Amino acid sequence: MQRDSAVVRLRAGEEVFDLLVVGGGASGLGAAVDAAARGYRVALIERGDFAQGTSSRSTKLVHGGVRYLAQGNIALVRSALHERGLLLRNAPHLAHRMAFVIPNYSRWAGPYYGLGMTVYDLLAGKLSLGRSRRLSRDETVGHLPTVETEGLAGGVLYYDGQFDDARLAINLAQTAAEHGAVLVNYCECAGLVKESGRVAGVLARDAETGAEFTIRARAVINATGVFVDVVRRFDEPATQAMVAVSQGVHVVLPSEFLPGSSALMIPKTADGRVLFAIPWHDKLVVGTTDTPNVAATKEPRARPEEIAFIMEHARKYLARDPQESDVLSVFAGLRPLVKRGRAGNTSALSRDHTIVISPSGLITLTGGKWTTYRKMAEDVVDRAERVAGLGHRLCPTAGLAIHGALLADGEDSADEVGDGVRRVFDPPHFRIYGSDAAGIAGLIADESALAERLHLALAICAAEVVWHARHEMARTVEDVLARRTRSLVLDARASMEAAPAVARLLARELGRDEAWAAAQVRAYAEIARGWLLKPPAEMGADRPAASEPRIA
Repeated sequence: MQRDSAVVRLRAGEEVFDLLVVGGGASGLGAAVDAAARGYRVALIERGDFAQGTSSRSTKLVHGGVRYLAQGNIALVRSALHERGLLLRNAPHLAHRMAFVIPNYSRWAGPYYGLGMTVYDLLAGKLSLGRSRRLSRDETVGHLPTVETEGLAGGVLYYDGQFDDARLAINLAQTAAEHGAVLVNYCECAGLVKESGRVAGVLARDAETGAEFTIRARAVINATGVFVDVVRRFDEPATQAMVAVSQGVHVVLPSEFLPGSSALMIPKTADGRVLFAIPWHDKLVVGTTDTPNVAATKEPRARPEEIAFIMEHARKYLARDPQESDVLSVFAGLRPLVKRGRAGNTSALSRDHTIVISPSGLITLTGGKWTTYRKMAEDVVDRAERVAGLGHRLCPTAGLAIHGALLADGEDSADEVGDGVRRVFDPPHFRIYGSDAAGIAGLIADESALAERLHLALAICAAEVVWHARHEMARTVEDVLARRTRSLVLDARASMEAAPAVARLLARELGRDEAWAAAQVRAYAEIARGWLLKPPAEMGADRPAASEPRIA
């Protein structure tokens, strides 16, 4: 997956693509994979990096939606549970089963939630991840060693899925490219091209060079998440907004606040949401909130009241109360929720996906969630076939392996990554690369200095950055630290300290100079500060330091 050659191909303007996708998040990448796998000529442009917005800021769950079951939305839950099973099968290096425990602090809660989770299991059918069951008080503590025990009566155990959202997005981009799609990040849709009143392509702008060019296509899919109305207004300036924006916030804590492999789930908080405390990449992710947000922004920030809400609930259900000084990172994501009538509360708006086709043929896909990305893609490509007059080809993605999925679920990846990687890291870290782990090991075999760790608090090495630049279209320090690795999410301050080393590695790979590297470090620091609960000066100095890779 090479950006430079992809840009050259798009700028040439010699092709008319069958489908052009605008937006490189979950829905857009899913559509590109689906259409390319059907054998269509596909292009995709993304104004920033792949999954830069909502799609890298999820709760990291592949789930049916317990909350939607309580609301009686059986069809949505059944579909999501089916898709959950397919994703765990198609991307075993990124998605896996996880045990969730609902602690019960009243005697009626056990039977009530136990019955609900039994229905949840039944709706999953043959793709069930395991049977739920009620737990005794001691069994609950066994799964959640640091749960608040005062008043604890027992619990309910059920199984759901967990994944790495941004890594899945990168692997979807690679999968689409392997099936012939042309994908370019940092390429903005600056307008639509029409012929005889029909959408026939887009005016694209390369963010790296400022060059503008036309990409022609038989159909255009607008999959820009919370920004779909911006693209819709290129088509019809007076069109009414179809998306309401909701913000969700998560707080990241050290794993010691909930050690082990089981997650804690609170079915109903004060704002009516489900709250999770989830082990993820050896940290604990706690969230999420649901706050209406007036405007869609590229870099949303957590509000003080959202953080306070999460910390309050964490202290309520964890035996050890987390303090502000314990917070490693805070991240906010925006949800595109489809408006229904006059519903004003975002918790009441549709979580299902919606496809709208304008009179000129612009296809807009929005709503939905990561778990159902594949079904969203199948539905929108089915519609796009008709708009483009392409006939119909069967969707092959239900059994399509995602790039990197050669490692079987549960297989130890140690033998795949090579001795060079094993000397530096535990194999589980490299499992997220799946079959690409061997390629990273090969870089280390060719240049031993690439085995150097970039920061003692982060499980990343120099070879990964080189891999990201050469094979995953990483163009900035933020691309590497926020999405190719999850360093910004897991420890914002440590990621800031690792940024200079990442910038030097990227500069070497991309042919940039020292001034570019310095500007990248400054730009990244500005972004990362927004993920800190407190400024670096207030956080103390007893932290592992960054290390300098010995790269010529």
